Amino acid sequence: MGADHNRPAPPTPPGVRRVLVATVVPLFVITVIAAVVLWPRAGGPEVDGGSPVPRYHGTVTRVVTEECPPQPETPEGGGPGVADGPCGTVTVRVEQGPDAGRQVETPVPTGPGAPTVAVDDRIVLVKLTDPADPTASAYNIAEHQRGAPLIWLAVVFALAIVAFGRWRGVAALAGLAATFAILLTFVLPGIGAGGSPLPIAVVGSALIMFVVLYLTHGVTAQTSVAVLGTLGSLVLTGLLGTLATAATHLTGYGSEDATTLSMFRGDVDLHGLLLAGIIIGSLGVLDDVTVTQAATVTELAHANPGLSRLQLYRAATRVGRAHIASTVNTIVLAYAGASLPLLLLLTADSRPVTEILTSEFLAQEIVRSAVATLGLIAAVPLTTGLAAVVTAAGRTAAGPTTAGPTAGHGAAPRTRQAGGGDVPAARTHGGGRRTADRGLALEALGGGRAAEGFPDDHAPTHPPAGRPHREGGTETAW
Repeated sequence: MGADHNRPAPPTPPGVRRVLVATVVPLFVITVIAAVVLWPRAGGPEVDGGSPVPRYHGTVTRVVTEECPPQPETPEGGGPGVADGPCGTVTVRVEQGPDAGRQVETPVPTGPGAPTVAVDDRIVLVKLTDPADPTASAYNIAEHQRGAPLIWLAVVFALAIVAFGRWRGVAALAGLAATFAILLTFVLPGIGAGGSPLPIAVVGSALIMFVVLYLTHGVTAQTSVAVLGTLGSLVLTGLLGTLATAATHLTGYGSEDATTLSMFRGDVDLHGLLLAGIIIGSLGVLDDVTVTQAATVTELAHANPGLSRLQLYRAATRVGRAHIASTVNTIVLAYAGASLPLLLLLTADSRPVTEILTSEFLAQEIVRSAVATLGLIAAVPLTTGLAAVVTAAGRTAAGPTTAGPTAGHGAAPRTRQAGGGDVPAARTHGGGRRTADRGLALEALGGGRAAEGFPDDHAPTHPPAGRPHREGGTETAW
């Protein structure tokens, strides 16, 4: 077993902890109360999806292909044609149901999206019954069995995360399980029961945020800052999404999936469902940005305790700008990848480009990407400012650093010579930088704070045994 090499954040002073607790705990309580109020109740509207078609597992034992028979003449006057292939029969050994163990024959699957089968393929059969004669039935191949490959993929996925992240990886998997649990038990059933999608999505996203962030990153001041930044950005994203969808008059019927859903569930608010999708889709990227910004401020303050609150904010914001520049492209590519069939359909459209861009199904994707990006941009200054205030307050409450009065002004540390008088430490011993280099090396190897003239808090103040102390020497005690 390996150790976690993540450097722990310095302890937060009690006063700062009390302020964070007084801010975060009420927000968590409000989120839990809202979830209890919005929790889906039993007895909601039921959907009559008809009786399910029986499905059974089977294994292909034989495939026979043959020439397709000619088709009759078409009403438009065309001549006889040939049916779309392939044609033939497939012999399948049934493994479930009343015909388990028997060999049955099915037609070769045809049509758009039909599976291509071969001998030893594990497939799923559907049993169709003739409405006119319930005693007559036939089997057809529906699709391949995908359970075993998906299980192995999930096992490799989990092992890779644990092997690389160790205990952090285990916590990340637990957070992923919590995310799916909240989506499957609260968000989806709540919207399916006829609830308003927007408040359900906001509350569900807040629940996911609280559970995942604290479970993955620990209950620390740094995590609390990320939580506050994420929650503020989520609220802003919801407001921007509401304004943008209202200004563009989006109805939520911009996709075939939404239209199909409206046929089965007419009580679902598709406009609210669009807003809910924007908020939930933004949550994952917001978590990434806010945690990174909070950790950046903490590491900057730990590396150079002399930085002021404004200097911490400016330095961490420069990191945030680089992060945002790459993340914006990530968001757009993610939406483009999920909408490739739609984009290909647009390339074949003969309408003018302006008319295509302003159509609902494409305007919906533009609004989704733009609102998520605006919320992401707002998360950087919000989280960075909160982290800078908390970190600077914690340093002030803990007392002045050992760096001396010049720590915050970039002046070189000074040391005393044997003959009296202070000289810059970096210029002693012939003006060499051996002391600074040693301090940087100790900082990198041991996690101490000896670099740049800031001695380690736990370093001994007296010379070690067996080594005489030379007054005026610039070597830092180990």
